Amino acid sequence: MKTIITVSNLSHRYGTHKALDEINFSVNRGEVLGLLGPNGAGKTTTIRLMNGIFNPSSGKISILGMDPTTQGEQVRRQTGVLTETPALYERLTARQNLEFFGTMTDLPSQEKNTRIKDLLSFFQLADRADDRVESFSKGMKQRLALARAVLHHPQVLFLDEPTSGLDPESASQVHDLILTARKNNGQTTVLCTHNLYEAQRLCNRLAIMKKGEILAFGSLEQLRQQFSPGIDLKVKLEYLLSADAINALSKNGGIRQTQDENGTICTLHIEMESVIPDIVNRLIQHDARILALVPLEPTLEQIYFQLQNNGNAGAK
Repeated sequence: MKTIITVSNLSHRYGTHKALDEINFSVNRGEVLGLLGPNGAGKTTTIRLMNGIFNPSSGKISILGMDPTTQGEQVRRQTGVLTETPALYERLTARQNLEFFGTMTDLPSQEKNTRIKDLLSFFQLADRADDRVESFSKGMKQRLALARAVLHHPQVLFLDEPTSGLDPESASQVHDLILTARKNNGQTTVLCTHNLYEAQRLCNRLAIMKKGEILAFGSLEQLRQQFSPGIDLKVKLEYLLSADAINALSKNGGIRQTQDENGTICTLHIEMESVIPDIVNRLIQHDARILALVPLEPTLEQIYFQLQNNGNAGAK
C-alpha cells in the first residue's frame, strides 16, 4: 500500500499551551483513519496543520508528497475539508455556493454542473437548491458543506464531525458516501469524530488521542490484542449455576474470571475461543442447561474508555 500522509514528531503550541506533543502516524491510500478523543485532544489542530492553515511549532507533515507548510495551496487543491462549522455563504443559494467552490477548484464547466446536480440530489437538497442558505436548518447546512467538500473528487478528504446535527438517515448517507468513495475511487479519508459506532464502522485504523498525545494507534483488532486481549463469553442458563459448577469453571486454564451477573447469566473472560468446547462440557457435567452462548469481542467503546481513564500515551 502506498503511504500518502506522513506525520512525524508533530508538535504545536498556542502560546504556552501545548496542543500537540510529538505525534507520529501515517495513512495509506484508500484508508479511512479515525482521530478519536475528547475535546481538547488535538484532533482539529491536527487537521488544520495537515491542510496548511497554519504552521506547526515543530515536526514535519507530508500530504501527497507535498509539505503543507510551504505548499498549502497545492495541498488544498487535492483535498476536501469539512470543518467544525459549515463555513458557507449564507446569502447565496445552495447551488450558488457549490458553483462558487467548483470554480475555485477549476472544475470544467460541464463536469461542475453535472457534479452539482448529482450531489444536490444525493444529499436531498435538490428541491431547495435555489433557496438562500441562511434559511436552511443545521442539518441541511451540514449536508451542503459535505457536498462542497467532495465536489472536486479530492484525493484526500478531511472530515471533522461530519454527521454532527444530522438525522440517522442522513448520517447513514454520509457513511455510505465515505465507503463508496474509498471503494470506487481509492479516496483517503481522515475522520475526526466523537461517534465511536461511526468510527468502528468506517475506520481501517484509529488514533486514540488525549491532551495532544496519541495513546494508541492501529486497527481495531490490533487495539484489542494490545489493550483488551481475550473474549467475554456470555452464557445464558435455565437456572442458577451451582457453586461446584462455578468452581469447576474457574479452574479452567483458559478462564481468567467468572462472574455471576443476574442469577442465570454467567460472564466468563476467556483467553481464546478454543476453550469454549471445554467450557460447554464442564457445564453439562454439572447439569447446567444452556439456553444461549455468545462470544463478545471488546468493542471500540470499551477500549476507548479504558485508555482515556487509565492509559498513558503509548505512541508519540
